[in-house]
Amino acid sequence: MSGLRAALALTALAVALGGCPSFFGQPLPDAPAGDYAELGDTHVHYEITAPAAGVRPRGTLVLVHGFGATLREWAGLVPVLSAAGWRTIAVDLRGHGWTSRPDGDYSLGGQATLVLDLLDRLGVERFSLIGHSWGSAVSLTIASRVPDRVGRVALYNGMFFGEQEPVIFAWSRVPVLGEVIYGAFYAERADEKLAFAFYDPKAWVSEALVEGAEALQARPGAAAAALATIRALDLDALEPVYPTIRQPVLLLWGREDQVTPVEWGERLSNLLPDARLMVFPRCGHIPMVEAARPSTRAVLEFLAVESDTTALASQEQPQRAAQATSDHEPSSGRDARNPFDPGLRASRPHRQPVHADSSDSKSEGSR
Repeated sequence: MSGLRAALALTALAVALGGCPSFFGQPLPDAPAGDYAELGDTHVHYEITAPAAGVRPRGTLVLVHGFGATLREWAGLVPVLSAAGWRTIAVDLRGHGWTSRPDGDYSLGGQATLVLDLLDRLGVERFSLIGHSWGSAVSLTIASRVPDRVGRVALYNGMFFGEQEPVIFAWSRVPVLGEVIYGAFYAERADEKLAFAFYDPKAWVSEALVEGAEALQARPGAAAAALATIRALDLDALEPVYPTIRQPVLLLWGREDQVTPVEWGERLSNLLPDARLMVFPRCGHIPMVEAARPSTRAVLEFLAVESDTTALASQEQPQRAAQATSDHEPSSGRDARNPFDPGLRASRPHRQPVHADSSDSKSEGSR
């Protein structure tokens, strides 16, 4: 009876504090104009950015944001990728951004299916992936599911292991208690949550950023979708997949990350067959912001090898392809300065994390 009484008490508390979170399966009110697709039960928001005019096209990149975030977290990276010749497709995952919040599948596999369905709708066959935090686990799920379609994978400060999950995730999986937590407190203390993600929050957490986070968390269905995402998360089931990932993987990590400490990146780099870990000092959970210059440079060098490989494969004559690659090497960065060139990889230590130049990262973190 004590268990029943506790459940009834929690239910009463949830109602008293504003009721249980509810889903919202329709297009969100006040959604901006843009690209949307109806994929099963979900109204999906996405953005496509073409390569800059006059630049040799390199291929397609799919950008997968983190938990509670939106495709806008890539706003600083997309213009640089476009200028380098990449076409980008950024997606608001189910329950995030301007995508709807149906009572549907919020698991890693469900989100991977959503992304792949969108790419099929758009006619995209081959692509590389860039993911962040929880979106990194979604990205590896995609890479394992369609290995022949994915070229390379770059992941920022990922969540990959069940032991990484905060205690509140376990609490949220308890029936009724999760509804209390997310129904009453999900939209609270946005400023503290944001500050926790940065090494130097005073430089990055502005009033406008906090207000934007509060507005995002207040959208219809947001709390229900967040709770469903946590309850569907099963990183333990994903871990056996890591040794089977065939693609080259670049792990980018903020050294001072409190959300997903760098030790988890070190652990993952030892499980993936072809991985490289780069660590950025004076940087928290969001290297594409706090260490924008060095982390973006690393991503461009890593992806340049994929674009050159794709260009080689597209040539009709292997001999002409080799000559074309030689002609393009200066612009693509495939030379002795690019540590991701396959021809150089054998001469470099494979499992040692690379620490980015501290002065470069410091200039980013102190802006």
